[in-house]
Amino acid sequence: MDAGTIATFDPSTDADSFRGALGTFVTGVTVVTTDSSEGPVAIVANSFASVSLDPPLVLWSPAKSSKRFEHFAGSRRFAIHVLSADQRDICAAIIKSKTAIKDVPTHLSHCGMPIIEGALATFECNLETTHDAGDHVIVVGRVTKAHHSGGAPLVFHAGKYGAFKES
Repeated sequence: MDAGTIATFDPSTDADSFRGALGTFVTGVTVVTTDSSEGPVAIVANSFASVSLDPPLVLWSPAKSSKRFEHFAGSRRFAIHVLSADQRDICAAIIKSKTAIKDVPTHLSHCGMPIIEGALATFECNLETTHDAGDHVIVVGRVTKAHHSGGAPLVFHAGKYGAFKES
């Protein structure tokens, strides 16, 4: 579609156009980790947002159709990592395999959660609540510990990864 061209559509009958419209929003890239009976597992998510400063709450939204959904739907603890621009390889590995986190440089948090080394920010969470939301579930976590450092984030726009460039 040309810049300046506006397409109007019904999102309930045109899922491709709806996905395209959603893809115009630039997001950061996060990896959510948790422990499971299979060991540590991870999933890439761009559906991360802050909810509240007091109490400290964040959310993310896994797809119910994900093969990894069962690991996160019942998890009482998880960690959300904001990836840096130079962590694209970590993102690619985790997209391919839920257990790829075992090959990523990590350390365990005080409560046993896998924490990715070098992430721009990490939010260690206890499950606060969930909300059914169509083909996804909104997972709200209470942040119990957070870490952050400087650097450029890995970003996602229109189906492509990139990096934020300061002007």
